[in-house]
Amino acid sequence: MEWRDKGILLATRPFGETSLIIDVFTPDHGKSSGVVRGGQSKKLKPILQIGAQLDLTWKARLEEHLGSFQVELIRSRTANVMNDRLLLAGMLSSTTLISRFFPVGQAYKQFYESSENLFDLLKFPDIWALGYFKWELEFLATLGFGLDLEKCAVTGSTADLKFISPKSGRAVSQAGAGEWSSKLLPFPVAARGRGNSLEDILDGLKVSQFFLERKVLATFGMEHLPAARFRFISLLEKKIRN
Repeated sequence: MEWRDKGILLATRPFGETSLIIDVFTPDHGKSSGVVRGGQSKKLKPILQIGAQLDLTWKARLEEHLGSFQVELIRSRTANVMNDRLLLAGMLSSTTLISRFFPVGQAYKQFYESSENLFDLLKFPDIWALGYFKWELEFLATLGFGLDLEKCAVTGSTADLKFISPKSGRAVSQAGAGEWSSKLLPFPVAARGRGNSLEDILDGLKVSQFFLERKVLATFGMEHLPAARFRFISLLEKKIRN
């Protein structure tokens, strides 16, 4: 068995004294793992950094085997995050979410492209956090838990959207909420492109976190989101305070 694809490096772990097992996210083969012989060497270790864009050739005797990768660097993203703790935390949050919740071998071509675009946005720190929030909404949708934020679930209106139903994930207008407003989630203005301050983005991420915890964790039988995601939120809150 052999295939070639491009991909984003999600995670690495030692394998023996000199090799690494890497997890990658690719457009045509989804999430995949394999051994990189000599991956801990001085030649390959600088290439195999989280978030790197790689040209990948995977080989194995049988499809169900772990297999091995030959890798070539397309572009590194280390320079974009090495001096920015918030960007680094956000990048690790996104790679960890993919690693934790996406099944092996299932292709998500559209979401792969969105993820590649998000990682390429790391060179623009002023807009990256907003890009991450929109990416997280698409992450929910890709897993089957997308939010419907285009019109009010009660009235059908697209105006004055103020809330989100915690059960259905659908938007609700001020008029449609009525006396139930206290039981609804606030509508994140960043979702409609009207707010791009860090405070607006944090409000949006709190909403997406609600659905990650209530829908995604419940489906996968997990209790907690990855620590990398909490670390990103903590650093974002710290930046807002300062």
